[in-house]
Amino acid sequence: MQADPVPLFDGSAPSSFHVAIIMDGNGRWAHARGLPRTAGHKRGAESVRRVVEAAPELGISHLTLFGFSSENWKRPEGEISDLMGLLRLYLRNEIRDLKRNGVRLRVIGRRERFSRDIVALIEDGESDTRENDRLHLTIALNYGGRQEIADAARALAREVAAGRLDPEAIDEEALGRRLLTDDLPDPDVLVRTSGEQRISNFLLWQIAYSELVFSPVLWPEFSRDDLAAAVADFHQRERRFGGV
Repeated sequence: MQADPVPLFDGSAPSSFHVAIIMDGNGRWAHARGLPRTAGHKRGAESVRRVVEAAPELGISHLTLFGFSSENWKRPEGEISDLMGLLRLYLRNEIRDLKRNGVRLRVIGRRERFSRDIVALIEDGESDTRENDRLHLTIALNYGGRQEIADAARALAREVAAGRLDPEAIDEEALGRRLLTDDLPDPDVLVRTSGEQRISNFLLWQIAYSELVFSPVLWPEFSRDDLAAAVADFHQRERRFGGV
């Protein structure tokens, strides 16, 4: 996906602009080159670095990336082991740059299936970058949208059972406050790479009114220009939120 160059952010865009990305195509990129899937995941990590660096220049204040879904545990054990190794490498090598560049890291999703050292790296990364606000980077790991909504509903049910919450007080806002993204704005645009046109259980509640952009580019080849093209596509649309 190519587009005319998009100028650097000049401050004229809204103060909050949230882009969520389903990073798809690592395996197909590797297969097309006769390489193991791990090679695609390694190249995909380089694309993560590119979009994180480019996001603030394009006026993006919040960037949420779908790194590993709750369904991805079904993949072959060897591939999962390789993915966990790449996750460790990313967390060890990138946190210093994130901190220096004003990026705040947050991870959403259930952490209990990750090894202790990975959980510790996540917690350290979140703590070390907590004061940053140039870009809010959220990475979804062991995350599923339906699971998140079910957990929020369960939290509400416990509060009702304990007598702390009137069932009549449960509305969209109440449920939203119990989601993992309760202090984040909803995504303005959801981008999926590789040409696939599915949501894949990602941010199901939050993207109710997000604009959808489907890029044919495989994630390992996704560049700053591709991100800029998605942003330009979004800015050409008229958002009505159900109105006229």
